[in-house]
Amino acid sequence: MSREGEVQTLSDSPPDDGTSKLEKELTVIRNRRSKGDRRRFPSAIEDFVLISGFIYGAFYALLIFSMSGGLLGTSTGLDHAASKTFLDPSGECQEVTDEPWIHIYPDNDNERFSIGVYNLPEGLATVNMNLITMDVIGENTNRLTTEVEENYSIGTNGSLGTVFSFHHLPPGPYELRVLVDMQPPEDADENETVEGDWPISNDLSVELSTSSATLSFLPFVEDGNHTEATILEAGQRNCWTMPQLGRWGFVLMGAELGGGRETAMLTGGAAGIPAWWMAFISLSLSAVSLLLLYPLMYKVYHQDTDDMLSNKHIEYLVKDTVSKVAARLQINIDWELYKAEARELSIDIMVPYGTTENTLSDNKDVRAEVLRDLLEEFSLFRVFKPVQLTVRPVDHQGVDLDTGIGFGGSTADEEQPERRDYSAFFGELHTLARVEEEVRDSLDLFFARRNNVTMVGAVVTSDDRHIFVSTVYRPTLRLAFFRFKTTTGEVEQELREFISTRNEDLLHSQDLILKVRNQVSTLADRSGAGRVEQSTSDDERVAAVARQDGLGGRVLQTKFVGDLLSTVEYTANEKREFINKWGFWGLILFVWIPFMASGVIVGSMLGMLSRMKFMRVLWAVVIGGSAASVTWAYTADGIIRFMHAYKLEAMIPIAIGVFVLIAYLHMRSTKSRRQAELFEDTLLDNFHADLHAKYGTE
Repeated sequence: MSREGEVQTLSDSPPDDGTSKLEKELTVIRNRRSKGDRRRFPSAIEDFVLISGFIYGAFYALLIFSMSGGLLGTSTGLDHAASKTFLDPSGECQEVTDEPWIHIYPDNDNERFSIGVYNLPEGLATVNMNLITMDVIGENTNRLTTEVEENYSIGTNGSLGTVFSFHHLPPGPYELRVLVDMQPPEDADENETVEGDWPISNDLSVELSTSSATLSFLPFVEDGNHTEATILEAGQRNCWTMPQLGRWGFVLMGAELGGGRETAMLTGGAAGIPAWWMAFISLSLSAVSLLLLYPLMYKVYHQDTDDMLSNKHIEYLVKDTVSKVAARLQINIDWELYKAEARELSIDIMVPYGTTENTLSDNKDVRAEVLRDLLEEFSLFRVFKPVQLTVRPVDHQGVDLDTGIGFGGSTADEEQPERRDYSAFFGELHTLARVEEEVRDSLDLFFARRNNVTMVGAVVTSDDRHIFVSTVYRPTLRLAFFRFKTTTGEVEQELREFISTRNEDLLHSQDLILKVRNQVSTLADRSGAGRVEQSTSDDERVAAVARQDGLGGRVLQTKFVGDLLSTVEYTANEKREFINKWGFWGLILFVWIPFMASGVIVGSMLGMLSRMKFMRVLWAVVIGGSAASVTWAYTADGIIRFMHAYKLEAMIPIAIGVFVLIAYLHMRSTKSRRQAELFEDTLLDNFHADLHAKYGTE
């Protein structure tokens, strides 16, 4: 409301600020953008990169699923072949064939040896385990020996597993010998024998040591003495089978997605996964992410220099669009208080408006119309910043179609003589009633002729200058949200033309003011917004992003990918100065150095925001990402050995947990900082202060 004694006026059009040059430039860009990209797919280099990403992604997924499911067999040939090359610095592994073999490794957490025997035939197995000390206590003294013998019935799976505890043994060097013998099944013939050379054995030199936990001060770490075994002469490691490598591929991918390369490599290194396989998994995951997401981002976000809008272009486009919507909705914009600012993260728009006697839209409808037109314009010009729109009514003169209040002249008419001739009034009233009845008949006929919509309700009223029609319709199709393609604007236009044509003789002296609303919100009506972000602290603060066309645009504007890319873009913007200074080599370093980047996606987004060429960014990220994966894969074993040497085994799971926590906290803090900047209240507070100063209300 206005302050008492003051008359508030609203501007009918935006002030002329000499923006004709901006208008001409926008017209040129609009014409160029309206023609669209007429190149066929595939034609550009990013198209072929995208295709290669799909091909490699399909190959990678097929390979991992086939290996883990045993479709490629249980051979160890792949690991054995790789171990004979420079890819495996630990040397050639022992190839596992179909012959029976024994696998021994220390389980220091439980103070025991874990023993597995594989490729056994059916029958009865006897496992003899001896641990003999290498030190002689004195003359005529036997060596300390611990022996355990167990019997197993071997079925069709052909394997067995057992353990041998060393918890009670004193420290020192030992000789571990595991011997396995096979006998025919109990129900076999008396003369039947087991094929093969039996018994088989595996001998290892080990050393037992006793130590207290380094991190005994932690509540979850036991503070007692702990016995550990170290294999002194391990010989060749056993090669990994195809299913084992495949299953560990899924584990490594999950670890990298959850906590980064550091987590994946420490996890794999602690389990003894070959470095070449860890590098392959990490490289493949980076390659699939890069080759799929980067071309999509480039096709959607990249603009030629001539097509890019400056902040002045954006602000002029916003003002022009708001002005056109105001004319269509019969509202007046207070251009004195109107605000629009194109920030780094968003476009903030404050629209104060006053209604007229011809206004049929409430505040929500006005906001929806302004936002839809703005997002359609931004979609055409490829402006994908979040739009924060605030619409405030400041002067009410509208019509309430439910009550009829607001038609005709002012309620404060001058006093008239007591005796008046009402014949003209009743004659005009009869004419208006006939007009309203004819328009209602047209409404009924319009919806009766259409089998995809039905009229829910309508209000028709008029005065000597206008016919006001407000109607609500509902689509009759099942799953109307997806299947009903006609927008409310298109229905309104069809209805306007139908009424104007059918009632042409009645409308020659009156203006038709029409308001149409869809009772069911459909995808077609929401098509202006591709993605919506909401403030975590204020449910009413919403930012909408223009819709991106095509399959790539839809993928990038899903909830998960959209949130991820918005955070990635924010991170890239923070580091843009670094890349602008150091260029190609700086981008390689950014992706390579641990903790400095969040992966290849951040690097590619950063290169694109820095206006680097497509292939230059691709090569920089490929080099940096490959270097990071290889570095971590081939240093993981050294890190694990270092921790074992200094009794820091308990640090391995803690380090993995710390890396996961750091990755989570980094993403969360980045998202929080972006939200705080996106929904900054400075401009909104100033807008409310100006409203209060001029109209005495917020």
